[in-house]
Amino acid sequence: MDGKKGMWVALVPAYEPTPILLGLLKELKEHEFEVVVVNDGSDAQTDEIFLHAAEYATVLKHDVNLGKGRALKTGLAYISKHFSSDCVVVTLDTDGQHRVEDAVKLCTLAQENPVALILGSRRLNENVPLRSRFGNTVTRFVFKLSTGKSVYDTQTGLRAFGAELVPFLLSVDGERYEYEMNVLLNCARENISISEVDVETIYIDGNASSHFNAVKDSYRVYKEILKFSASSFVSFLVDYGLYSVLSIATVALGSNSLVISNVGARIVSASVNYTINRNVVFKSHENRLKSACGYALLALFILAGNTLVLSMLVNYAGINRYIAKVCTEILFFVVSWSVQKYLIFVKSEEKEAE
Repeated sequence: MDGKKGMWVALVPAYEPTPILLGLLKELKEHEFEVVVVNDGSDAQTDEIFLHAAEYATVLKHDVNLGKGRALKTGLAYISKHFSSDCVVVTLDTDGQHRVEDAVKLCTLAQENPVALILGSRRLNENVPLRSRFGNTVTRFVFKLSTGKSVYDTQTGLRAFGAELVPFLLSVDGERYEYEMNVLLNCARENISISEVDVETIYIDGNASSHFNAVKDSYRVYKEILKFSASSFVSFLVDYGLYSVLSIATVALGSNSLVISNVGARIVSASVNYTINRNVVFKSHENRLKSACGYALLALFILAGNTLVLSMLVNYAGINRYIAKVCTEILFFVVSWSVQKYLIFVKSEEKEAE
């Protein structure tokens, strides 16, 4: 390992692993990695695998299955206490997807950029199982929508970073598969650099050993933005319905009808949206007056921008006013999500830690 400086630690969360795990651990040790494995409440039938794993790694154990996110946090907490503050950490899955050579590539880059998150980015071609390609496409879109930033492989478990990032990673919400997505969202929020390194794509038996539940775990990953979308849809129905009624009621006012209808509908729908988002979507404990003032400023900005864009689409682009309203709402949905998530309804540090 020419050029290797400092200690490299491989963290492997494991639930119901196959013997593939032992081959991975042996190879990691051959490449001079220190290895930490977290047995996340696996059945007794895997005891022999973990017994042999202890020949190559420190094995930690959860008595019951707590989820991948919690297993990663258990391992990170152990690493923060037992390894030097200048070590480099790389996380790998147990299913044979990740090559040790690629882990070395990531650690080398993380060593040069200790406060960045380095992702092993798989090129998702026709050889990749359909559910993996579809899931990554959806999360890529969600991440872009939520942050305005692009990450090609949002679901990769091959990630490297300096130990300086461990306290931050321990503070991120999530106990199961949603944790890894939350890490990316929080990195974007905190302006922590995210870099991607192309790695080889390996799937054994169509990734049959994966414990990802397509329904339950997908909901955990997307639930916040799904709730926000539902809240926005309810508010849109209020807004669009009132806008339509006012458009008919004020048609005699000519060009002023458009502005009056849009402003009146927006004021009512904004009040509905604020209440739902504060109490249900983000469950914010931010001071009510502070968050209300922040939301009011956002609402005024969106109202002005919404009205301007709507007027341009209708009066200058010649688009039907009802179609133009839908297009305008989609545009400002992205703006509204980002500002509310990362500026207005920020959870307090005490609540984050619970």
